[in-house]
Amino acid sequence: MDPQPSVAAVIEWPEAPVTLGLVSHTLTYLSVATESRLSGTLSNDASASWGRILQWQSYDHMNHDLTLAHPSKVLSSSYTIRKALIRKHYLSRCVSAYLTKHSGDSPLKSGTPRTWEVEISWSDEIDDKWTDELWDLGMVLDENREREPEDRRWFILKPGMADRGNGIRIFDSKDALQNIFEEWDENDDDEDEADDDQEDDSGTGIVTSQLRHFVVQQYISTPLLLDPTERPIFPFLDTKCASITLPHLRLIHITREFHLRAYVLARGALRVYLYTNILALFSSAPYGPPSSTADQEGNVDLTPHLTNTCLQPDHSEEHVRTLDELVGCTVLGASEEETLSKEDVESIKARMGDIVAEVFKAALENPVHFQPLPNAFELFGVDFLLSHPPPSASPSSSCPYTVSLLELNAEPAIEMTGKRLYWLLHGLFTGIGEVAVRPWLEGHEAEEDRKKWCMRKVLDVQVRGGW
Repeated sequence: MDPQPSVAAVIEWPEAPVTLGLVSHTLTYLSVATESRLSGTLSNDASASWGRILQWQSYDHMNHDLTLAHPSKVLSSSYTIRKALIRKHYLSRCVSAYLTKHSGDSPLKSGTPRTWEVEISWSDEIDDKWTDELWDLGMVLDENREREPEDRRWFILKPGMADRGNGIRIFDSKDALQNIFEEWDENDDDEDEADDDQEDDSGTGIVTSQLRHFVVQQYISTPLLLDPTERPIFPFLDTKCASITLPHLRLIHITREFHLRAYVLARGALRVYLYTNILALFSSAPYGPPSSTADQEGNVDLTPHLTNTCLQPDHSEEHVRTLDELVGCTVLGASEEETLSKEDVESIKARMGDIVAEVFKAALENPVHFQPLPNAFELFGVDFLLSHPPPSASPSSSCPYTVSLLELNAEPAIEMTGKRLYWLLHGLFTGIGEVAVRPWLEGHEAEEDRKKWCMRKVLDVQVRGGW
């Protein structure tokens, strides 16, 4: 009988075929033999049968007991406990507690929008919240009644456990927020009768079992607006050169909101890396402030504000660029004519790295809900919004724009990136293999090579041992 291979790679991504292909390619690149790859969830005694095991699979299919029980033999592609990062209400609580102790010059102080947490199951509970956790938010909303529509402050409601833009709503009054919860009450009643989950036409519906924990974030009223058509896509060109800047051909710009999607690798306990090829995800509709699209009941057309790729028509690649591709684009709505420069992009990346490092530090101070393991690594999709700094803000020589952290996502939906930018994903997974997996396979580090894989180390702390 042939001897068992020294490393068994377990891969399982039933709902993410692109991820499965990238993981498989990376294992081939790392010379992990094809015949050593398994499928499915391993039993707790698998370590005795297979020796060292690499579990590179989705969280729900992974044997976390195996990860915890055999730290010297098992490497897994997810931490077991990381709710402090990936659940919006936990993240809000985590950041708030951290800033209470480290208010100083923490990048999170200006790098996160003001946020309120609220726990509510039914719309008739909202009245009690105005005298409790939402008291100061209620004061702002009361002031809004005296303001003209264009001068009102707006807020975004997000379910704490939803993703891909599901359940997001925008409001500027107590009545509008009440109507949102009443709408979900009705959907819940319909579910009881039809035994089916409700989803609205915009694709932002939500399973009512997720409707308990929410965050309310202050709407950023001065987002950085660009016209992605200044970088038209030419599919007949090589993928890395398929977007060319032609600003001199644009006579009328179409302003669109966008957010940045950064891929962040955490490994061991704890090093954190920012993958420097960053995506810019644009809305499919021209931007307009909420006041311009709100009806008499306060319902806001979300289309100009929804920048998630999965919510765009046909999941079109037309709305996806890289941050580096935007160099030279006109910054629309600025007080003076300006373009996004290469130096601006580098300063934005540096600021993103600072914020990522700080949010992981905050999570480390919440060990109940974030427990990094020496024998695990994980890929996160981290979303940021760029905006013009308020007039009262102190000028920054390092970054001319405000970089705000929106959320962190586990198992980011890379399936939506598209074929044009497949090279970016290929490079990402190659980098994960080199930075997180090869050191475990070979027993030594290769830190000098990480820049070659576009992996910028932003945090290196010793939590509980390492490799």
